[in-house]
Amino acid sequence: MNTTNYDIVVIGSGPGGYVSAIRSAQLGYKVALVEKYDTLGGTCTNVGCVPAKALLDSSEHYHKADAQFKAHGIKLSAMELDFNQFIHRKNEVVKQNALGLVYLMKKNKIDVHYGLGSFIDATHLKVSSDKEEQVLTSKYFVIATGSKPSSLPGIIIDKKRIISSTESLSLPSQPASMVIIGGGVIGVELASVYARIGTKVTILEYADSLIPSMDRDLGKALQKSLTGLSIDIHLSSKVQTAVNTGEAAVVGYLDKDGKQQELVADYCLVAVGRRAYTDGLNLQAARVEAEKNGKIKVNNTLQTTTPNIYAIGDVISGPMLAHKAEEEGTLVAEVIHGLKPHMNYNLIPGVVYTWPEVAGVGATEEELKAKGIVYRVGKFPYMASARARASMDTEGFVKVLVAEAYNEVLGVHVIGPRAADVIGQAVVGMAHETTADEMAHLSYAHPTYSEALKDAFLMASGKGAINI
Repeated sequence: MNTTNYDIVVIGSGPGGYVSAIRSAQLGYKVALVEKYDTLGGTCTNVGCVPAKALLDSSEHYHKADAQFKAHGIKLSAMELDFNQFIHRKNEVVKQNALGLVYLMKKNKIDVHYGLGSFIDATHLKVSSDKEEQVLTSKYFVIATGSKPSSLPGIIIDKKRIISSTESLSLPSQPASMVIIGGGVIGVELASVYARIGTKVTILEYADSLIPSMDRDLGKALQKSLTGLSIDIHLSSKVQTAVNTGEAAVVGYLDKDGKQQELVADYCLVAVGRRAYTDGLNLQAARVEAEKNGKIKVNNTLQTTTPNIYAIGDVISGPMLAHKAEEEGTLVAEVIHGLKPHMNYNLIPGVVYTWPEVAGVGATEEELKAKGIVYRVGKFPYMASARARASMDTEGFVKVLVAEAYNEVLGVHVIGPRAADVIGQAVVGMAHETTADEMAHLSYAHPTYSEALKDAFLMASGKGAINI
């Protein structure tokens, strides 16, 4: 069995893992990256963020062609969807991103080992594949093994009719109908993909709002938008069973009134969240402790209970977001190097890539009320935006929450065109403790979607909106 020595070994090649490996190499360390599967990139690149966004964009083009092109003076006849090409384009996007990661590993002189990583002790990791077994020794390890889809008690994801988000990205043909269990980020995004191309979609959500972790106004507005796509949405619904009958999936649930209901569809997509994935790591051998929920226990520098081993991303507490994992990957590399990096978890934006997009950063209005914090609200609708009217994207609004004391920006919440990009300006402002008045008096290009931010800040500062 071969043995190779390294300074830092990163286990998992998702966004957190590959960023941590690259930053470590940039700081001069001899680095290895261990990946269980035969492609780099983890969930995000292969069966998560990237392929989902590819399908979201394709389905949005199809929807706009069907619903809006006539208003633009563009006439189409006999429009149809080539579902095989729809999936093929997504596959090509994934392939190019994965190849880009291979290039980055070579450029930064990072050794890549494919196989299942399993700790022998705190300084030795066995990597097993179909071809060979080898042992990597290292001064430091970074666990970045990500997460896997969760299910509900009694519901088995058979990957045939009862599927997870992974299978939903590569169906063999367009389904006529789909029931989605879960109205969180994954559920509403995939509901958008399939509803836009003509699949009959029903969402069953246990909470009384879609995207329940975000500001409640965003969930209400998104529900209205998705209903406009003919998606049936059932809130306060408790799913009890999901059965593969061979030709269909049958889902049983209690509705908001406690009455037993049943739905039949081609597929049942289980989108109720994700769980930390540490299977096969043999954490006990390295004396790395986990929390009751399966996530790895870390301190404020992301060090585990074994000092030379760190953990980042979905395997530790906090939002399961690729960009959160990336920042943690950089932080760990710099901590090992003796630097003093800092992360403000309050300033990690959350994004939903429906159309209109949804994004938020900082406190929600519900959180401020619960804490008894006195605040003002500034809210500006995209219906009043010249840029939004020009693109026929007038759904949504920008909502800013500002403290009465010192005009501090406490939270920014956006549902509308390019919300995922607009939120970045709010993050910068909050990171530098820019007041609402200062944000309102910056120069915003006209006409742009981000001007809605300016007007929301003006309104929160007691002034009226000035842009259209």
